[in-house]
Amino acid sequence: MTLYRRYTVGPRVPRIVARMAVLSNDEVDASLPELAGWARVEGALRRSVTFPSFLAGIDAVRRVAEQAESDDHHPDIDIRWRTVTFTLVTHDEGGITDKDLAMARAINGIVGGIVGG
Repeated sequence: MTLYRRYTVGPRVPRIVARMAVLSNDEVDASLPELAGWARVEGALRRSVTFPSFLAGIDAVRRVAEQAESDDHHPDIDIRWRTVTFTLVTHDEGGITDKDLAMARAINGIVGGIVGG
């Protein structure tokens, strides 16, 4: 079910934006087998990836950032030397939505070519 939220853009220009339905824990858990490396942690999707080098991790972050800008859906990203942790939750909706599952798939596609899975 798609809900709608009304935003005001500028002084008097309303904009209607489609809201995403928050997925239940069961719905998220049912999706996890197709999302290699991802887990539901504290109400979000999370995956940590160890890259072969620091620069490979930074390049992956850059590529994920480009995808996030294109999709207008941005993961939280934590960089610790060669290990990068991606966390996905649709903050505006207060939980995991289909946008998070789609971004997890996109991130897997990006990092799969670097770390082999």
